[in-house]
Amino acid sequence: MSERVQLRQAKRLVIKIGSALLTNDGKGLDEVSLGLWVDQIADLVADGVEVVIVSSGAVAVGMNRLGWLRRPGQLHELQAAAAVGQMGLVQSWEAQFMRHGIHTAQILLTHDDLSDRKRYLNGRSTLRALLDVGVIPIVNENDTVVTDEIRFGDNDTLGALVANLVEADGLLILTDQLGLFNRDPRKHADAELVAERMASDPELDAMAGGGAGTLGRGGMMTKLRASRLAARSGAFTVIVGGRIEKVIYRLRQGDVIGTLLLPDQSRVAARKQWIAGHLQTRGRLTLDAGAVRVLRLGGRSLLPVGVTSVSGRFRRGEMVSCVDESGREIARGLVNYDADEARAIAGRSSQCINDVLGYISDEEMIHRDNLVIV
Repeated sequence: MSERVQLRQAKRLVIKIGSALLTNDGKGLDEVSLGLWVDQIADLVADGVEVVIVSSGAVAVGMNRLGWLRRPGQLHELQAAAAVGQMGLVQSWEAQFMRHGIHTAQILLTHDDLSDRKRYLNGRSTLRALLDVGVIPIVNENDTVVTDEIRFGDNDTLGALVANLVEADGLLILTDQLGLFNRDPRKHADAELVAERMASDPELDAMAGGGAGTLGRGGMMTKLRASRLAARSGAFTVIVGGRIEKVIYRLRQGDVIGTLLLPDQSRVAARKQWIAGHLQTRGRLTLDAGAVRVLRLGGRSLLPVGVTSVSGRFRRGEMVSCVDESGREIARGLVNYDADEARAIAGRSSQCINDVLGYISDEEMIHRDNLVIV
């Protein structure tokens, strides 16, 4: 059976739409096409799918409103274009979704929001809360305030990071190309569309090549890199032509359009691998014999009552090492409390957390989904 069955079964999707599509190659915001995508997304919502939209186009829309024909190179000019364009962009998304009685929310992110673990977790909580109440988040980079660089790299990368953030089943990248070809279709008439591959396949790098358009910053290589980022959390990616009629509907039906790039492992396995091998530890939790035994049995969270001491300076969401009383590492994971808070509740029952701290963030010191035995 084709892996495209995943598109029919997906319950949470991130959909990224590029600047060239949204602005009809720079002619102005394409309200007609935007409305057609919204109609299809509304059908997804009616089918029980949670959707987050990563919308490019703020700079491009601003350029059009300001009468600029070429993307500016100066940071302050890019920020000005983004500030002007973001107004029209978010108003259009809101108006289109209101035709279906669906509310939207604007989420503007910077690179720091996703690299700082506490802000990362807060952002994730906000996005999940919006999805829980049936609101569609419209995500873009906060272009008007970044000072080091106007972009994450591109909105393809942002889309992948948001897919990781909300633990989406898949990332749909709607672009002005039909998908990824084995050769550049602009130069080779015999170029063939790559229908399905593993995102990690090294042969794809030569196929993706490079280059970016006038309006946006992402070429096919950035989309391939985005698929590999999304795969870290077990999400598939589809790179597909946004101008294909009923493109989202057809993908949902399993039609073989665009390029499907698959993760090597399931979401849980990918997350465990990321925790085990890709983050430095910021502190240490020493566990009693009972907690060590429970963790080794597998499938259990670490509760405060099993922690005998806390060392290091760490914040909520950062990596800590869990050791036994001899100092041998047993596990590591993403902690739910800051170091001082962890010290205050160590050795106590979860029912006492509110009494000690004045609030309760989580019953677990480390949730089992964020914990890996080493």
